Amino acid sequence: MHTKRFITFISLVVVTLCAIAGCSFLSPTVEQTSKPNASVVPSVKQENVQLTVSAAASLKEALGEITPLYSKAKSNVTIRNNFGSSGDLQQQIINGAPVDVFISAAAKQMDELQKKDLIIADTRRDLLSNRLVLIVPVDKGDAKELKDLTNANIERIAIGDPRSVPVGQYAEQALTKLELLQDVQSKFVLGNNVRQVLQFVESGNAQAGIVYATDAKTSTKVKVVQVIDAKLHKPIVYPIAVLQKSTNQTSAKSYLEFLSSEPAKTIFEKYGFSTL
Repeated sequence: MHTKRFITFISLVVVTLCAIAGCSFLSPTVEQTSKPNASVVPSVKQENVQLTVSAAASLKEALGEITPLYSKAKSNVTIRNNFGSSGDLQQQIINGAPVDVFISAAAKQMDELQKKDLIIADTRRDLLSNRLVLIVPVDKGDAKELKDLTNANIERIAIGDPRSVPVGQYAEQALTKLELLQDVQSKFVLGNNVRQVLQFVESGNAQAGIVYATDAKTSTKVKVVQVIDAKLHKPIVYPIAVLQKSTNQTSAKSYLEFLSSEPAKTIFEKYGFSTL
């Protein structure tokens, strides 16, 4: 009898101690072989990412349409576009601006960044090409081709500043090739980027200007009087690359790939670019 009471007492002690310690009375075999309920498996939340894309001013409309398309496909990624002349953007990057992706309107600026090891070289590729055109105000026709720029009645010619603006560099190359540069240089009105060149002609502050075909296409206030022979200047290419200092390189590379996708190509071509 005493033995039975002693066993009962010990059993109560064990149960009490297990209750305090949180012991489980489930069979180890059941715990090891039971499968988790799929409905309670926690989902992995994607981290929100912001990418800064520094791009040539001539890409403003096209990227303005592509950006929301990409954000729809990648809802956790926000794109911040920074437009300007390729030379200015290059200098910003050299000075430490936090940029993830750079799209230049010429190889020169990208070459300089690559020499300084500021881009991830194996991400670099030529994304687009463009054409150079001579424009005049839509209601005037003082010039019909480049050689007309030497005429006395043409007093102001808008081009991009050749020191930092690729479209101005291409314009100088074409005028040099035709042996016209020295005759027209004193007439130049220099723009900080291609859009400012376009504005000079739109406003009548210049009687003619040299811009990209894609920029001329955005305006109803100018008309194209000549598509400049591509043999007169270096090929107009838009290289793209991910920056070494990008803190979001995986997302940046994904964005770069998206810009080469068919949906993006369709939009670029809509705005007059040729895709490569």
